Amino acid sequence: MLRGPIRDVLAQVKHLLDPPETELSELVQVVRISAADAPTALLAQPLIEKLARTAPNISIVFKPWLGPDVVARELTNGETDLGVALFDRPVDHIEAETLFEADYVVAMRKEHPAAESFCLESWLAWRHIVVSGRGERHTPLDDSLRAIGLSRQVGLVVPSFQLVPAILSTTDLFAMLPRKSFEAHHGGDLVGVAPPLEVDRFPLHLAWHDRSSDDPGIGHVAGIIRAVLAAEGGEIINSGNG
Repeated sequence: MLRGPIRDVLAQVKHLLDPPETELSELVQVVRISAADAPTALLAQPLIEKLARTAPNISIVFKPWLGPDVVARELTNGETDLGVALFDRPVDHIEAETLFEADYVVAMRKEHPAAESFCLESWLAWRHIVVSGRGERHTPLDDSLRAIGLSRQVGLVVPSFQLVPAILSTTDLFAMLPRKSFEAHHGGDLVGVAPPLEVDRFPLHLAWHDRSSDDPGIGHVAGIIRAVLAAEGGEIINSGNG
């Protein structure tokens, strides 16, 4: 007589301890992504298109990249679910995987006086644009120059790589841009050349808090991000160090 009720109780306990997986199409969730402008521009459209087919009730909120320390804090306190940019050191409970390493080009307008015979001397003779989400004029590039007894002139600091091409097209400023960002936005009126000194490639990371490792919605969005950026060949990077 008790077999039925006992089976029901056991089934309820199993459901609580090991709940059935929710179909992606049934998920209703908001996933927040902290990313710089270049990754956001590359990800937004394909991410929404893919979610429309696979998980239409997942909404995406892109948040500005305010540096690795801020994003690590947001991941820790739950204000952000995923971070897409450079994480320069390990943080407790934050998982970060390298998606790829990016390289730079020096961008300038086609008619720039230095375009014909570009070299280290001409590069340092003209003012530069620095891209920094935190308004910093000094970057690791300046440290590299200082190590060999050189320095550059910073004429402008902007918070977004996407602002740079239009400025370059009407000025004689230089800018160090991620190759993929340059290729996507220069519009044919700029040229990009290799830096006149060795500039380290640097990684783009995908990061999340370890409590989110088993979250199906966050995991699905992370998988799309991996696929999109892998398809692009790994040539974008966060703002803040150009």
